[in-house]
Amino acid sequence: MKLYLARSALQVEDLDQLNIIHVTGTKGKGSTCAFTERILRSYGLKTGFFSSPHLVQVRERIRINGQPISPELFTKHFWHLYHRLEETKDSNSCVSMPAYFRFLTLMAFHIFLQEKVDLAVVEVGIGGAYDCTNIIRKPVVCGISSLGLDHTSLLGDTVEEIAWQKGGIFKHGVPAFTVLQPDGPLAVLQDRAQKISCPLYLCPPLEALEEGGPPLALGLEGEHQRSNAALALQLARCWLQQKNHQGLGELKVSRPSVLWQMPLAPVFQPTSHMRHGLRDTEWLGRTQVLRRGPLTWYLDGAHTASSVQACVRWFRQALLRGRVPRRGPEVRVLLFNSTGDRDPVALLKLLQPCQFDYAVFCPNLTEVSSAGNADQQNFMVTLDQVLLRCLAHQQHWNHLNEEHASPNLWSPTSLEPGEPTSLLLASHQPHTHSTSSLVFSCISHALQWISQGRDPVFQPPSPPQGLLAHPVAGSGASLLRDAVAIHVLVTGSLHLVGGVLKLLEPALSQ
Repeated sequence: MKLYLARSALQVEDLDQLNIIHVTGTKGKGSTCAFTERILRSYGLKTGFFSSPHLVQVRERIRINGQPISPELFTKHFWHLYHRLEETKDSNSCVSMPAYFRFLTLMAFHIFLQEKVDLAVVEVGIGGAYDCTNIIRKPVVCGISSLGLDHTSLLGDTVEEIAWQKGGIFKHGVPAFTVLQPDGPLAVLQDRAQKISCPLYLCPPLEALEEGGPPLALGLEGEHQRSNAALALQLARCWLQQKNHQGLGELKVSRPSVLWQMPLAPVFQPTSHMRHGLRDTEWLGRTQVLRRGPLTWYLDGAHTASSVQACVRWFRQALLRGRVPRRGPEVRVLLFNSTGDRDPVALLKLLQPCQFDYAVFCPNLTEVSSAGNADQQNFMVTLDQVLLRCLAHQQHWNHLNEEHASPNLWSPTSLEPGEPTSLLLASHQPHTHSTSSLVFSCISHALQWISQGRDPVFQPPSPPQGLLAHPVAGSGASLLRDAVAIHVLVTGSLHLVGGVLKLLEPALSQ
């Protein structure tokens, strides 16, 4: 990466000007970055934000003041960097260009420097120690969100191994913050920090910062976002403190942490800027709700076991909050896909208690044809491969459905506190509830079947011939057309969520 940086006419020292906040983690690192960026922008600072993956357009990965860079700015810097790398390639090497993510990382650094941002929030791609963003040598502050199992083929099979990779972003003398982790990975992080004299702090829970003041309103839904918000507050406050800004929030008296003898981060009263930043944070595809006539779309790109657990809690709580007396059937639909080395059976098993009426599986392809869809293409797999995977997901789901077709599965012990014994949205009884399943060849066909023309924004041309040929699709279509409410959870893959958003929110493609 250093060689590519030098060939692009930058030195590692140039990145020090960006006043970087470097963030990694397994779950919530993107949301933490979004909270942090929005808090600091509320102080009037000009922010850069580099994140991945994108949902609809690649320009989303590089943001200035919270907005994706314009097509013109993207095109200008893309070709400038491309030509520069072409001109400086080694004649003895057959590789002149960095890989996709490295190229975009280089682009982000160039854009942030040219746009003279006051700070850049940089989200790690995968891991930390060997991620190309780790070329940063002097960030202002580092953060690690919740850890879990993901990308195990690259990062290791245990959370401790993954913690070692994530702790690779620690730098000598640079303050770092993490949220409460299991004992094993927390010990690994502490060891990594101590070996290079990196001051590592444990974030107190959000409740400690709310004490004595009004509750903090978060722009992102879900109980799990409170941990991300707590980390973001510490990162933002530390950045402001390091840069000698005013308005840090009044310190409260705090008890010293005894967990692994790790010091507790400051407990302080969040300022009005911090409160407004948390409240106004937007981060598409994470615990996002779209209400469209009788349809309510619940979008969450959860793709690890722990994040799917959090997604299920959020979904069920959202259903409870929106529960109103209705005359007529209500239908729940799951739209799911999973990619990479993730265990789809484990994820699907966690989704079973939601008691869906239909489970729909499709690849992360907006349309069957890839024309005009370059930003969402995956050139590493074939259409046959992704469709076979969807069929495998359907088989796993059906098997789980058969396994759990017993009265005990839906006992009150599996419900959220205060949740009624039955959450079924049609007239099924718990012991007779079952889920029908379908596989579609692309997201558009899946959405056409689910929405039945009832989404006022998503109005595609007439459905393709044969869309209702399967008996389940035909009978389900009648039920969906007659339902007074349709609740659709889209999860398992951020790329799936991105494809759904592209169709449901056309403005995101402009």
